[in-house]
Amino acid sequence: MLEHTNIVSAIPPPARYGGRHTVTLIPGDGIGPELLNHVRELFRFSCVPVDFEVVNVNSSLTNEDDINNAITAIRRNGVALKGNIETNHTLPPSHKSRNNLLRTSLDLYANVMHCQSLPGVQTRHKNIDIIIIRENTEGEYSSLEHESVPGVVESLKIITRNNSLRIADYAFRLAREKGRRRVTAVHKANIMKLADGLFLQCCKEVASGYPDVAFDSMIVDNTTMQLVSKPHQFDVMVMPNLYGNVVSNVCAGLVGGPGLVPGANYGRDYAVFETATRNTGKSIAGRNIANPTAMLLASCLMLDHLKLHDYATMIRNAIHTTMNETQVDTLTLQLSNIFVFKAQTLKTYSQQGIRNA
Repeated sequence: MLEHTNIVSAIPPPARYGGRHTVTLIPGDGIGPELLNHVRELFRFSCVPVDFEVVNVNSSLTNEDDINNAITAIRRNGVALKGNIETNHTLPPSHKSRNNLLRTSLDLYANVMHCQSLPGVQTRHKNIDIIIIRENTEGEYSSLEHESVPGVVESLKIITRNNSLRIADYAFRLAREKGRRRVTAVHKANIMKLADGLFLQCCKEVASGYPDVAFDSMIVDNTTMQLVSKPHQFDVMVMPNLYGNVVSNVCAGLVGGPGLVPGANYGRDYAVFETATRNTGKSIAGRNIANPTAMLLASCLMLDHLKLHDYATMIRNAIHTTMNETQVDTLTLQLSNIFVFKAQTLKTYSQQGIRNA
């Protein structure tokens, strides 16, 4: 069995001065900048001891200087909060996704999404509580494609034993630490017998070392059907990269949409927090109607990672209270302003209750 670090594996950076933390902030494209403005305003009103180092990434550039600067900043600070960066499909195949470059360069191998029902959000299924763990560095996202014969494209899916064992062990350790009862491996080993077969075998090997956590597996197409019909059968789910993308979006839809669910990317040394569904929302950008919940909750995950638990709990509770009071499905400009109002009231609590946190 491979030896790994604890579940929250990236060690938070030490406070730079006066008990404050420096965090890399990448605004990204589309609605990313406006969502992160909500976070910054909320942190300011709530007296959160975090300073942001803003690094802009331009997805239209062909060189990689901007993303390299962002990666350097994350290595310096240890933690980042980011909006999604558009992958420009019009650029040549040699152009690599900046999102992928960031995750592979920092070896952010575990993408974690906690999909749970929120108060005040009306959905078909109630009381959903599923943790999705996605291998984040290989699979179909290996950027290895070629067209040796015109009209015939070969795209390589990379599955390795080491990375499969690593992500499986992460899933079982997280399940044990969170008191979860079951881990489900999602695969397509009936068709991709070598690639997904290796992933599934690695999950079985790791499962044998966790007799207190039940293990089962499910083919990915059946998984999507089961999620929308009987989601409560799932507890912790682990899967390769592409399936994680699909399943994460399905689960986000189950609890109300992409604007509600936060996501986290963990590696041995670094952690990057973002919305769970990786879309830029360009169609609604600049109108201040994008739902800020997912990014605000992602910032709470970041605060927990930095061990600023009191601030995370305070902001998270205010978000849930606001949503429950307004009984909304999606947040609009009007509700965004309510968050600012809540933040102003939070300032009093921060001064009284967690001044020395």
